[in-house]
This record gives sequence, structure tokens and C-alpha cells, in this order.
Amino acid sequence: MISSRVAVAVHVLAYMAWKRSEAQTSERIAASVNTNPVVVRRLMGALRNAGMVSVQPGVGGGATLQRDPGDITLLDVYRAVEDREEIFALPAAPPARDCNVGGHIVDVLRPIFCQAHRAMAGVLAEVTIADVGEMVRSRAGAGGCCGDAESAVHDALREHLGV
Repeated sequence: MISSRVAVAVHVLAYMAWKRSEAQTSERIAASVNTNPVVVRRLMGALRNAGMVSVQPGVGGGATLQRDPGDITLLDVYRAVEDREEIFALPAAPPARDCNVGGHIVDVLRPIFCQAHRAMAGVLAEVTIADVGEMVRSRAGAGGCCGDAESAVHDALREHLGV
């Protein structure tokens, strides 16, 4: 399972894109995410290393987007904050080779997992932080978190991805 780091990092970047006119503190962003500012600062480090944000420490400092939100894909975010490239892990210890299942399971699962990873990467590569921001604006503009606004967001994503 992908950790929540990706979702939180997307939230952080979408918040920064929404409030793009000014540097954002980890405290302000953490309040939106409903997490500890330390979590945001750790993610900011990874996002900074990936060239997505710049951080000015100290009083009056904060973080700003380094790249245009339309140039940051969710795949970029995933790669910046996840420790591993793969979404599925095969067993660390090899299964029993003398077992009919254990002797073949890794060879069977590896291409399935690779195909699933490519599919996920393909979807994430098609969605940018700007797209997420537009979907958030659509939802916020419709005044709620369900009903017509939810349908509008899903329709926008489906249209964007061509599905």
C-alpha cells in the first residue's frame, strides 16, 4: 500500500498553489492538512530536493512553489516522497523452491505487480497539481463535499483522463 505521504504531499502542494501569492509556513499548511508541522516540514524537504518547492527558514520565511503547478504531476510527487518506486513488495525471503506454489509464485506475481505499477504511474502522470487545484476549486465553489460537487470533480477527472 502506498503510504499517506503522497496524499499529504499533494495536499501541501495544492494548498501552496491555492495560496501562491505568499510564502506558506509549515504551521499554516499543517492546519489545513490537520497534522503536525513536523510532518509537513519533512515532506517539504523531499519536495525541495525534487525541485518542487523552495524553503526560506526563519522568521518571515516559508515555502513557495518552485515550479508551475501545471508542471508537477502526481507521479512526480509520488517519486519525490515515497521511499520505494514499487507499490507492491515481493517477500524479502525467497519462498520454498521445492513447493509447487512457493517455487513459482514470485515469477507469477512479478509481471502482475509490474503491470499494476505501470497503470498507476500512467494515471498519476496525467494529473497535475494544477488539475487537483481546479478540482478543489470546483468542489469548494459548489459549496460542499458531496452531492453535485462530488460528481463535478469525478466528471472533471474522468474528462481529463479520457475515461
